[in-house]
Amino acid sequence: MRTIDLSLINWRKSSYSNSDGGNCVEVSDDLLTTALWRKSSHSNSTGGECLEVAQHIPGLIPVRDSKDPSQGALLFGLDAWAGFIGAVKQS
Repeated sequence: MRTIDLSLINWRKSSYSNSDGGNCVEVSDDLLTTALWRKSSHSNSTGGECLEVAQHIPGLIPVRDSKDPSQGALLFGLDAWAGFIGAVKQS
């Protein structure tokens, strides 16, 4: 299984952090560029229903439109993703 080494990601301190060591939050603008994306088996080659999912990011399931990945991704927590998959399987 491939996992992403989070120490290799470019991190920047959030503008909400302060200089005395409190409220330090770091964010990444390139986390999803390092992800391995796979196209859904329900996607087709004619340009419709093109959904990609990234795996092996701790605690997150990123989902994006493969026709225009520059538009970003939706990030689902594991519980929310499991609920979504369960609902899709029931329909």
